[in-house]
Amino acid sequence: MLDLIILSLHFFICFLISVAIWRGPKDVDLPSSSTGTVEMEPDGLILIGKEDDIKRSGRATAKVNDREVVVFYHEGKFHAMDSRCYHEGGPLRLGEIEDINGQACIVCPWHKYKITLETGEGLYEGINPLEPSPTPQWQSKGVKQRIHKVTIDNGNVYVSPPDLSVSFDSDYFADKYKNNGDLAMEK
Repeated sequence: MLDLIILSLHFFICFLISVAIWRGPKDVDLPSSSTGTVEMEPDGLILIGKEDDIKRSGRATAKVNDREVVVFYHEGKFHAMDSRCYHEGGPLRLGEIEDINGQACIVCPWHKYKITLETGEGLYEGINPLEPSPTPQWQSKGVKQRIHKVTIDNGNVYVSPPDLSVSFDSDYFADKYKNNGDLAMEK
C-alpha cells in the first residue's frame, strides 16, 4: 500500500513539473518598452503616446482595437506592427532591430525570424541550387506581419485601426493573445 502511495505521489509531482515546463517562463518587459492605455481620437486614430517618450525608449506597446501593437522608433522613423510574431507568437517588443540589405528588420527573440519594419515581409536566407557556386541571398516570404499606419501630430504618436478585411499570418496570434495582453502572454 505504501508503494502505491509513493508511486501516486511521484506521478503527481511529475505531472506538476510537466505543467510548469509546458507553461514556460513569462516574458520580461524591457525598460525600453511600455504598455500604454490608449485613447480613440475623433478621426479614428488611436493615441499611443508622446513622440519624445517613444523616441527616448525606442519602442512602446499598446492595445489597438483589442490587439497588442508595438511601435518602434528606428533611424528617424516610426513603425507599428502586431506585437506577436507571425511564426509562433514570439514577443517582437523584445526583439533586436537589424539592417538586412538596407531594410530595418525586427528579429523575433524566440526563433530569429526576420520581419521588415516597413512592410511586414518575412525574410529568409536561401540559395539557388542551380547556380554553380550557390551563395545565400535574402529573399521574401511575402507579407506575413500586419503593419499599422503611424501618424505624428502635435507631439503625439497615433496608430490607425487595422483593416481586418485583409488577412495576415500574424492575425492568428494577435487574436490568440488579445484577452491576456502582452504582459501576461506565455511561450
